[in-house]
Amino acid sequence: MRYLIRHDTEYRYTQPATLEHTSAHLQPRAAPRQTCRQHRLEIQPPPLSMTQRLDFFGNPVSIFTIEGPHDRLLVTGHSLVDVEARPPMIDGMSQPWEPLRQALRTDVSPEGLDAYQFTFDSPLSAGSRELRPYVEQSFSPGRPIFDAARELTSRIHADFAFDPKATDVSTPVSQVFAERRGVCQDFAHLMIACLRTLGLPARYVSGYLRTEPPPGQPRLIGADASHAWVSVYCTGMGWLDLDPTNDCVVDTDHVTVAWGRDYGDVTPVKGLIVGGGQHTVEARVDIVPEGDATTVAT
Repeated sequence: MRYLIRHDTEYRYTQPATLEHTSAHLQPRAAPRQTCRQHRLEIQPPPLSMTQRLDFFGNPVSIFTIEGPHDRLLVTGHSLVDVEARPPMIDGMSQPWEPLRQALRTDVSPEGLDAYQFTFDSPLSAGSRELRPYVEQSFSPGRPIFDAARELTSRIHADFAFDPKATDVSTPVSQVFAERRGVCQDFAHLMIACLRTLGLPARYVSGYLRTEPPPGQPRLIGADASHAWVSVYCTGMGWLDLDPTNDCVVDTDHVTVAWGRDYGDVTPVKGLIVGGGQHTVEARVDIVPEGDATTVAT
């Protein structure tokens, strides 16, 4: 699949802001089965300066500064991305989870060290004793890690209700687990915390999910949204992506933007501001196959 993607993030302020220093994770990163062919960033008002670099996890990040009074900030990312289909997954093709956990403690290869860092707690996704009985229902002794993680994905989808009013970006995993409600970010944090409870490597993935209109209905521009899911590490197979919100193995309908320990590492747009009073924020995403007649101009 080749996708054209537009992601608008708009801040409006009740009083003029005089200075902003902002970072943006909006450029889809290079990843297995994914290539970002083009990317550009539009910012209004125009920034005084902007730099681009890779963050600690290898994600492209843009950092810019705006000076002068303004009551609105609009950041728009335009991207052209190719996504290849994943190979089929077969039950039992991954190794049991206990040997993997043990091997990572002594694996000093670059791949092993990279995976091992994602076994540790992070501010928004920490393992806990209260999660252990829940995750152990799927991770029985000797079970292949992919099979167990796939079942955990399905159980979270079945046990937790999607409710955009139940949480915000700072809601702890413990509250999500207790109330059984949340959004994609919460379900990703919960699944990662479950895996880290067992000492297994899991990372948070931010990106986009292509959606389809109901049969016979036109596709609405801006109907898509930012999304989040989970990567689980399997020795010899690399990272395998699972989406607990939609109970699926990630494939060509998902576009990866960035990955890290949790949402705090890969926030699409965040920064510091002087002035501005109160603010509101609105995000709009459009992701369509190249050549679709309803594609918004990029």
